[in-house]
Amino acid sequence: MQQFTVQGMTCGHCVRAVTQAITAQDPAAQVQIDLAVGKVEIDSNLPPERIVQLISEEGYSATPA
Repeated sequence: MQQFTVQGMTCGHCVRAVTQAITAQDPAAQVQIDLAVGKVEIDSNLPPERIVQLISEEGYSATPA
């Protein structure tokens, strides 16, 4: 399980955008997002750098937690 702190997510659309960005690259990925604290937990074989890149491409700032 990888954890990231993501800034800029404010609504359900943000959650869907991040989730879809990850699952488009790894359909088996499990994504859990705590919108209130900006925490994203991802169970995926993608490297952390790729996950940060995917989240950034959606317009959010992500750092490994």
